[in-house]
Amino acid sequence: MTLESILNAESVAIVGASKDPTKRGLQTIRSLVDEKYEGRIYPVNPKEKKILGFTCYKKVSDIEGDVDIALIALPARMVPGILEDCGKKGVKGAVILAVGFGETNAEGKALEQEVLAVAQKNNIRLIGPNTSGMMNVASGLNLVGLQDTPKGSIGLLSQSGNMALTLITEARLKSLKGFSYYIGVGNEADIKFHEYLNFFRNDPKTNVVLIYVEGMREGRKFLQQAYQTSLKKPIVLLKSGHSLTGQRSAGSHTGALAGISEVARSAFKRAGIIVIEKSDQLFPVAETLASLPPLKKNQVAILADGGGHATIAADILTDLSIEVPVLSEKTRAKLEKILPQAASISNPVDIAGGADADPTIFADCAEILLKDKNIHGLLVVGLFGGYGIRFSKSLGLMEEDAAHRLGKLVVKTKKPIIVHSLYGSEKSHPLHLLRYYNIPVYDSLDVASKCMGALGEYESYLSSYHAKASFVLNRGVKRNPKALKIINRAGKEGRSVLLEHEAKQLMAFHGAPVTRDHLAKTAAEAVEFAKQITGAVALKIVSPDILHKSDAQGVRVNLRTEKEIRKAYADILKNAKAYKPDADIRGILVSPMAERGTEVIIGTKIDDQFGPVIMFGIGGIMVEVLKDVAFRVLPITYNSAKKMIREIHSYPILRGIRGTPPCDETALRRLLLTCSEVIESYEEIREMDLNPVIVHQKGISVVDARIIL
Repeated sequence: MTLESILNAESVAIVGASKDPTKRGLQTIRSLVDEKYEGRIYPVNPKEKKILGFTCYKKVSDIEGDVDIALIALPARMVPGILEDCGKKGVKGAVILAVGFGETNAEGKALEQEVLAVAQKNNIRLIGPNTSGMMNVASGLNLVGLQDTPKGSIGLLSQSGNMALTLITEARLKSLKGFSYYIGVGNEADIKFHEYLNFFRNDPKTNVVLIYVEGMREGRKFLQQAYQTSLKKPIVLLKSGHSLTGQRSAGSHTGALAGISEVARSAFKRAGIIVIEKSDQLFPVAETLASLPPLKKNQVAILADGGGHATIAADILTDLSIEVPVLSEKTRAKLEKILPQAASISNPVDIAGGADADPTIFADCAEILLKDKNIHGLLVVGLFGGYGIRFSKSLGLMEEDAAHRLGKLVVKTKKPIIVHSLYGSEKSHPLHLLRYYNIPVYDSLDVASKCMGALGEYESYLSSYHAKASFVLNRGVKRNPKALKIINRAGKEGRSVLLEHEAKQLMAFHGAPVTRDHLAKTAAEAVEFAKQITGAVALKIVSPDILHKSDAQGVRVNLRTEKEIRKAYADILKNAKAYKPDADIRGILVSPMAERGTEVIIGTKIDDQFGPVIMFGIGGIMVEVLKDVAFRVLPITYNSAKKMIREIHSYPILRGIRGTPPCDETALRRLLLTCSEVIESYEEIREMDLNPVIVHQKGISVVDARIIL
């Protein structure tokens, strides 16, 4: 069943209709009437004959006409029976308001599964449960009960009724923009986020998608759909719930570091989504993207009537990767002719009192700035819109003239203008005119700057879309028979962990540059193997019961003589038995000491929402202390690998500092791509750690490897 027939329903049954003004069953009918919904309204209540003039029905199956959607405003325990009755009528969709389902306890989860089974049997699509409802604002199909929702082109998805109310109220009070639809996603028992996203992608009434999410059931499908939708329409998203619960049972470094916020943030951005960190920026960014032409290049001019605001704006924009370039000599000469001597004419431009007698100077400067070939957008900051309020009404008339000119300038130049005004919350007619011309106005400098940054971020994504991954995993494409033998042998032994040498062998089958190791069962074997290696060796405990070897003091390095090797062998066995007396010890691995270089870590894990993800960062024993890592949802591209490497704070170390040579970044990218290939090829792998990986000036050495099945 397509969502169009539900979200654009032409008939609705209100199950649980009521005459009680405190009940949703009455509030919804009243909203439908007030919103002038032209479809058919069918109240369902076996105890009433009429409600607000509409004939009541004992049950949905008694209704004579077709029913596209049913709003169920009754307790959770009654929902399965109601859906069975809806199925007899051929109802296409149902909105379930009740709580007490999967969000509560085991009993609630079982009830949710029962509801889903009944719905699927009867071909009914479900919104919710645990939803505040849905609205088709244009048609008046208001199943929320919220009044005066402004109409517009923003499609809203939210897992919080209060957040939806906040955003709708903000739009009504501070903006001329509005909404095409609101959908309370709820528990996603049936219809998932990605399905709504696909609907909005093809909906002609929606230009921007605005999302508040706490968690999603099919994160990878959402990313795949967002990857397609963001090409046509911007997606703005705020995700709450930065849970670190998954760290508690982590079996590897990667599992211990993959906080959901880092994984989600990087994944959303790769899918073209504008990720919002602060709730007060959520609607403004969506409003801006729905209002203005794109910022073709990340180069912006700042026009201010005070140095403080100008400096702060420049700092914020720089942090958002927006350049505030020096103006051309021609531009500066033109500004110099019209501005006071005290004005700053570089960039930011501070008019230094130039607007006190005539605020139209803002429009004059804007015209000059937007003609500069290196300027692709304008951020106006300060008092504009408040001169008539603070000083003289006559100045307000001049501000109105400037507002008209600024609005026409956006259309003419196709370059965005955003205004920050201290009087943004006041009843200022010049500011109202700006909004009329689709120029957003904000009283927060941070918000105004973030909105300009979002314009640049979205345009940058579109220009590099070809280099992005589509989030589709090609499972099993390069499964190696020898690697499968290693995995199967571990399974037969009941092991969920590959031993270090097994993990290295598996990686080597895919071309990874692992060290050549030998498993010694005795000290004598260790000495003999060491003779076959040029230079010093390292000894490491091999046990499926000891994941972190250094914790058990199970590693010795830089061993050269037979005496050193024999002593180290004995010490490692003693330490391992003391650490875990019942550990299954398979032997001690003899490995060549790698050349000096920079230690990094590469790891993978299965994320609850997005599936396989990969991590990269500075490695060694300090990885969980420094937490200087970057995450990506797999698979990754060459471009993704490059960005991951350069994203960490410690990247300058890899580039070479204080005379040290730069690391082999190309080899590092290849290894990241190899790890991506391995995880795609073997669904059996749950987690993988390569730590440390030593990156040399030329080449790379995988010194330690761990794979958990």
